[in-house]
Amino acid sequence: QVRLEQSGGGAVKAGGRLRLACEPPRPTASRYCMGWFRQVPGKEREGVACISKDGYARYADTARGRFLISEPFTDMPGYLGMSKLRPDDTGMYYCALDLSGNCRDESLKDSGLYQYWGQGTQVSVSA
Repeated sequence: QVRLEQSGGGAVKAGGRLRLACEPPRPTASRYCMGWFRQVPGKEREGVACISKDGYARYADTARGRFLISEPFTDMPGYLGMSKLRPDDTGMYYCALDLSGNCRDESLKDSGLYQYWGQGTQVSVSA
């Protein structure tokens, strides 16, 4: 069972920053899309950002300009850097891996495209 290992997260006040890490299976695939999703109780997982092996990144409108996604390298995990955090960023964050190819338009809209998931990490932002 392939599993992504997540770390990071926590509780901060509005305006603060956090960084989430996602360790993929090694060696990494020749093509992939790594995505980050947020889930709050009672709602479906919502795509936040994704990045392909070639470094091309996509962001949800709510994340663009505040979040920065980076791809994993040989000795580094993938990261989701979050700044200017707001209370509505609160939720459980999951990283995911789609090994079928690079990210595409649907990659932030359809969590079903991803075959492997991390265990999730909680982010809580207070006003």
